[in-house]
Amino acid sequence: MIELLNQPSGRHNRFLRALKRMPVDTTPIWIMRQAGRYLPEYRATREKAGSFMNLCRSPELACEVTMQPIDRFDLDAAILFSDILTIPDGMGLGLDFVEGEGPRFAHPVRSAHAIDALRVPDPQTTLRYVPDAVRTIRKALDGRVPLIGFAGSPWTLACYMVEGGPSERFAYIKRLMWDQPDALARLLRVLTDSVREYLLAQADAGAQALMIFDSWGGILAPEDYRRFSLPSLAELTASLRRDDLPVIVFSRGANTHLPELSHIGADALGIDWSIGLGEARRATQDRVALQGNLDPAALYASADALRCLAKRTLADYGDGPGHIFNLGHGITPDVNPEQVRVLVDAVHG
Repeated sequence: MIELLNQPSGRHNRFLRALKRMPVDTTPIWIMRQAGRYLPEYRATREKAGSFMNLCRSPELACEVTMQPIDRFDLDAAILFSDILTIPDGMGLGLDFVEGEGPRFAHPVRSAHAIDALRVPDPQTTLRYVPDAVRTIRKALDGRVPLIGFAGSPWTLACYMVEGGPSERFAYIKRLMWDQPDALARLLRVLTDSVREYLLAQADAGAQALMIFDSWGGILAPEDYRRFSLPSLAELTASLRRDDLPVIVFSRGANTHLPELSHIGADALGIDWSIGLGEARRATQDRVALQGNLDPAALYASADALRCLAKRTLADYGDGPGHIFNLGHGITPDVNPEQVRVLVDAVHG
């Protein structure tokens, strides 16, 4: 890692240098969900796999789809193709992806008894396909760009596990939080241990940066966020600090907590589009790099408008190192792939 950082900035290392707030030759860019349904080659591989989870569980196919956007666009990082719900799936909750509805668990966790029965899944046995995919992808990348490993945050995984899938009201998890806070604390404990072991296994397999997706942090009131989301994020970033491995934390919708998040030890914070990069930079006082934050809907604009929006985002961050260009959330499935090329070229230009 240190050797890469000390080399002149280029496609092979500008993402890592930016994470460490070092000078780069141009702003690096990658896109959340960059390997996904907007790419026709991804759809073909997904059909070959037969199901989304078959795709995730095959290191060879996961490698194939991870490489597709890297081969097509001049992106500065690859991200492991997987899903944040592999950990609860490894706990035996019966994960399935329902067409038009998203992930569903056959066995939601809604009682203290169910929580106490959970065990940390072994990333070298139950979830072995994930580090195997990391090794396969690193070999295929052959140093072209760094590889990002990732996991869902303990709070976000708890939301899915208790709700049984996506939710609009989060009634089950919030009822557990208020009625049985000790039970929720035990759930977050086993999930924090699970995420730590899972991410360390990805690092051992060759991931060159790690990202924690706190997708549902923003649904919490400030006091609840500080009790049920922030502590596990801080514990995880502390436990992942080794060999100068960069850690990114993306707590979507939690912009009021950026000053606190900038102190937890992460190298970078992901920023959604509901706050300006300049404002986020002032809130974090340049303690961390910032990743983001173009509205994903900008990819539906004309090419000229998209270039202007990219320029505006870059100008909002301003001068100085520490910016990784990204969307404020994942790319949507019906985007024209050529718009991604326009965006990447605009950022690099």
